[in-house]
Amino acid sequence: MHTAYMFATVRTLTLLSMVLFSGAAALEQNTAQSNSAPEYTSDARLRFPEKYREWVYLTSGFDMSYDPAMQMGDQHKFDNVFANPGAYGSFVKTGTWPDKTMLVLEERGAKGKGSINQKGNYQGGIVGLAVHVRDEARFAGKWAFFGFDGSKTAKMIPLSADCYSCHAAHAAVDTTFVQFYPTLLPIATTKGTLAAPYLKETAGK
Repeated sequence: MHTAYMFATVRTLTLLSMVLFSGAAALEQNTAQSNSAPEYTSDARLRFPEKYREWVYLTSGFDMSYDPAMQMGDQHKFDNVFANPGAYGSFVKTGTWPDKTMLVLEERGAKGKGSINQKGNYQGGIVGLAVHVRDEARFAGKWAFFGFDGSKTAKMIPLSADCYSCHAAHAAVDTTFVQFYPTLLPIATTKGTLAAPYLKETAGK
């Protein structure tokens, strides 16, 4: 009887632990998802997603520029892109970005000398931050860009800015440069969600 009681107690505690763990995991997941949705101030400024580095890392670029006449000089930089987890999960399944997608572009200065490094470059401090947001109910074109200059909030970049026309003309998937996201481009290719302008632009290449 004593042994049976002990086993019953252990089973009860095990089941209780599993329930508590599942509840805590669900709460953590819900909190993460809520923290990764776009939030705005009363005057339509986007709040910067402070925990974006806990999101899904997509890619890094080095000295990338879409302007052939632009000269980098001695100033080199890395671009890192992060996606909110819910949007990333949806893209993996469908090859497209869902509503409330947020993509953070983090620019960091490149360093070449430091510690034992003798060649190549590594990332330094942040020199720029921008967010690309899909919010269908808020933006006429579904997507909008926000540039942050160290502040916690930012106004939407006007639709007349070159970034909108550039993304519309050259983006691989729904105004986003998935062609530079090596883990997502194969998914979009398989799902058949590549944009017509991008396919035309890359035909024969």
